[in-house]
Formats: sequence, C-alpha cells, structure tokens
Amino acid sequence: MTSVLEAEKAKPYRLVKYFTFTSLVVVFIGALVLSLLFTLWMRSINRAESEDYAKLIVKNLNYQVFNNFSVPVVLKFGGIQLHNKQQYELMDRVVRNAMQGYPVEIVRIYSRTDDIISYSFDASEVGTKLVGSTLFVKRALDGETNSNFIQQGSFWGIFLGKPKEIKMVTVAPFKAENPTLNYVKGKGIVIASELEGDTAAGVVESPIFGVFEVVRDLSEDYRTIYDFQMRMVLSITGVMATLFLILRFMVKRGEEILERRAMEQLELKERLSRAERLSALGELTAGVSHEIRNPLGIIQSSAELLSRKMAAYEPGNPVADIIVEESGRLNTIITDFLNFAVPKTPHLLPTDIKDVVEKNLNFLEPQIRENHILVTREFESDLPVVMTDQGLLYQAFLNVLINAMQSMESGGKIRVEISAKNRWVTVVFKDSGRGVSDDVLGKVWDPFFTTKEAGSGLGLGIVRNIVKSHGGEVSIANRPEGGALVTVTLPGGER
Repeated sequence: MTSVLEAEKAKPYRLVKYFTFTSLVVVFIGALVLSLLFTLWMRSINRAESEDYAKLIVKNLNYQVFNNFSVPVVLKFGGIQLHNKQQYELMDRVVRNAMQGYPVEIVRIYSRTDDIISYSFDASEVGTKLVGSTLFVKRALDGETNSNFIQQGSFWGIFLGKPKEIKMVTVAPFKAENPTLNYVKGKGIVIASELEGDTAAGVVESPIFGVFEVVRDLSEDYRTIYDFQMRMVLSITGVMATLFLILRFMVKRGEEILERRAMEQLELKERLSRAERLSALGELTAGVSHEIRNPLGIIQSSAELLSRKMAAYEPGNPVADIIVEESGRLNTIITDFLNFAVPKTPHLLPTDIKDVVEKNLNFLEPQIRENHILVTREFESDLPVVMTDQGLLYQAFLNVLINAMQSMESGGKIRVEISAKNRWVTVVFKDSGRGVSDDVLGKVWDPFFTTKEAGSGLGLGIVRNIVKSHGGEVSIANRPEGGALVTVTLPGGER
C-alpha cells in the first residue's frame, strides 16, 4: 500500500517539475545568448563609431597638413623635401598640433612613389620601407580610406572579446583639401584662380600626394565593453539564481500540496474500496451467520440434553461436553462475524471511562494472576464525562487487553493510562509483549487477518468499528522499548 501511494503521489508532480526546471534552463540560456548578441552589437557599434572617428581624425589631419604645411612649404621652398630638417620640424609641429586631444598612438605619412615612410611620430622609422598593409596603401593611393583591426592575445581572450591589445589602423589618401587648389606638373601647388580656364596644360583635379596611416589603441574601449558584458552576465546569473530559489520554493510548496491531495485521494479510494468490500462481506457474513446460528443452537441444546442423560449411564464420557464446548466457541465466532458485519448502533449515556477500564481489569483478574502479568494504572483526576455505550466500549477494551495478554507468553507488564486534553479523552494500553512486525502492522485492521492459530481475525476490526461509532480514533504502534501501544481517543464532555 505504501509503495503504491509513493508511486502515485510522484506522478502528478513529475511532469510539472520537469517543465519548470527545463523552462528555467531555457530562459537562462536565452538570456545569455541575448547578452552575447547585445555585446556583439555594442562591439559593432563601437567599431563603426571608431571608423567614423578615425575618418574625422584623418580629415582634420589632411586639412592641417595641406594648409599649414604643404602650401606654405611649396610656396616658400618650391617643393617638399622632408629630409630637410626645417621642413621635417614644421611637419612634426603641424601633425602633433593637429592630433592634440585625439587618442592617437602613432601617425605615419608614406611617399606616393616608393612606399617610403616620409614622416612618423617615431623618427627612427623615417626613410624605412612600408610598415602597414601594402594592399591598404595601394587602395589609399586609389583614393579609398580603409580601417583594419589588429588583435593580440590568447585565443580565449580574443574569442571572449578581451584581447590583450587591439589596435585600429586607418589608411587614407593625402590629397588637396581646397578644391580651388590644384597640382600643376612641374610647378608644385598654385592657386587655381591664377589659371585661366583650361588653358593651363597638365592640370589634375584633387591629386593624391601621399598616404596617411593613423594607429589608435582601442584596448581600453574593448575592456570597457567586456566589463559591461561580465556585469550583464553576472546580473542575469543573479536574477536567474533568485528566480530559481523562488521557483524552487514555490515548486516545493506545490509538490507538498499535490502530494497531500494525491494521498488524500488515494486514501479516499482505499476507504471507498474497503467500504465496498466490507459491505459485500457484511451482507454475506450476516446471511451465512444467521443460517448457521439456528442449527448451531439446536446442536448445542441437543448436546446439553445428551450430556445430562449420559451422565446417568456413562458418567465419564466427555463426548457430549466437547460438543457443547465447541458449539459455544463456534457461537462466539459467529457473534464476532455479526458484530463486525452489522455493527450495533451505540446507545450513548454519560460514562466515567475509569469505571469501564476497572470493570475489564476485574473481569480478567484471574487470567492476569494465572499468567503472571503485572498491571499498572495511571489515571488523571477530574476526567471529563464521556458519552458512550458502556457495553460496546467494554467489549472493545476487553479485546485490546486480551490481545495484550496473549502477546506475553511467560508473563509481563500491562500499563493503562487515561488522560484528557482539549475535551478529548485518551486511553493508552501498553504491553511488554512481542509487538507487531512491520509487515503485519499495516494489515492488523484488515478483516479475517490474524497471526494466531485460533481466532477469527475480527477482534481489532470490531474495536475500530466501536470506537469510530463513538466519534473516536484508534491506532496501534510499537513501543521503542518493546511491546505494543494501542491508543484510543474519544470525545469528552464537560469536566
């Protein structure tokens, strides 16, 4: 019965529990994916903004160098020669002033013709070959501005968005900034207004003089994005952990409610099934018992008559007495059947529960002495009056005491305690006998179940029927120190 209840009570909750925790995991993974996508979106925005910002830097640099260096130097010296110390210092001053306030790590200017570094923040690079990407420099010479990101660090650092170092290299053409200025072959830079229409042969509109390379360190920006990503993940984890604890608490409460309802439903089904079985059994038993009792009465009375007549002829012949004795025992069993199958309606009268117990003990006194049993009593004073049918209650207590005595084959102790609490009277019977084994404990109330060689197995069933007919409860358990404990609780009245 217990295993069936445990199996049944788990069924209603298993599916709910599965979907609850599955949903939690799915939501958590979804939140992490969203945070990752959001981070990638932020990086994409940062990259686009960095590229736009680099273009503004290059545009400003182009304007400053062209107007503050190229034009004045060509007008003064007739051409640009950065190996000239005076020109190089002027270029360096113009570039650094143009980059002042911008987060730029290095600026390089490449010659248009031979890919030689004509200028760099690092003077040691001047005169060396191309450092940047040849492809991007060629594109810049074709008028295209490009940006390239260079990352350094471990694989996982780069994969998680926190490289050891990340730099953006922007390569852009260096060309005439003012559309009114043009490059004239053989004369350097002149003012276009001095030329008349298209009479000036060899005029090239917006020529490219070289290539700018601007390097910016974006490591701090990416660290900021990575820190934001970690805070987002930790926040999501914290929220999900809180939701998990709340959900676990709610699910636990739901599990308890579902288990309790499942147990109640199963117990109700069991009681209903038991009631149906007992009802059918009661009808069968009542019919059979009535049919048996009539001929049994005739057999018993005939045996008594035969015994008296045989006493005159064969005084020592026990046959008739045996028939009478066994007929009486059989009549007792049939009476038990009828009492169990058709319980009597109690006729309730005010009763002192102690008087009923004392009446039982007085009746059993000879057997108690014969079996060397010690009986002790512990009765509270001022017990409330109980409305009972004294005859039925006497029968119930008698069955309990007889069972206790039969469990002690070579003497022992029986203790009877009577107490009252909250207008309920409790009678406890304790014995020092064998107790009840665990596999038998759940069957003691079943009709016709008995561990005794002789007996109908209805004694405890009759006890429970009587107690329940009085609005009470009865239970049986094993004592830790050995023996059985039967507790009968009855509703009491005023003290």
